[in-house]
Amino acid sequence: MRQANAAHDGPWRIREIASDFEIVDVWALPAHGGASDFRTLVEIVASLDPTNAGSGPARVLWRFRERLGDWLNLDRGLEPIPGTNETSLASRLPEGLRNTAAAVNFGALPFTSLYLTDVEFAAEFSNQTMHGVLHVAWVQQREGHYRGQMAVYVKLRGLLGKTYKALVMPFRRWVLYPAILRKIEREWSSRAAHGRSSGREARA
Repeated sequence: MRQANAAHDGPWRIREIASDFEIVDVWALPAHGGASDFRTLVEIVASLDPTNAGSGPARVLWRFRERLGDWLNLDRGLEPIPGTNETSLASRLPEGLRNTAAAVNFGALPFTSLYLTDVEFAAEFSNQTMHGVLHVAWVQQREGHYRGQMAVYVKLRGLLGKTYKALVMPFRRWVLYPAILRKIEREWSSRAAHGRSSGREARA
């Protein structure tokens, strides 16, 4: 379920790290559990592959995006973050967050992990239209009970970035993200059936 940007109101470290980025989407994830279950959610997100999504339209959209990227050479090399000389947000990480997500590797999604805590994970992506951040959080609902949340931050690259965002955002919100959430829900339920560290009673 998509949420208002104001729902992303936790004490997240990403706020200071990407303070010059814009939040464009916040989604409540279909994942509930105890304090120690967050790593499982991060593993699921990192393993997502939109080309194998259960939704046919989502697969078509993702493959079209890949073709478009090839045609327009959108994904070539690293570019500085708009308005800066930095090519990665990794240079902004405080000492305590550096190398905390080294073990989190994405398979199909073109993200590079930035940091990982007990309740927060961030990864970045850069191309010729924008520099983006995927943020996954473990939001406490009540004592001992948490729910996943995903937020997307972007910093656009001029007119090309604004045009690209205007063209693809409706498809992402109505086709791609819902398919990804359904995939997360299926994987979360499957892992719950085999038992997670906090047990089934943590599901709300």
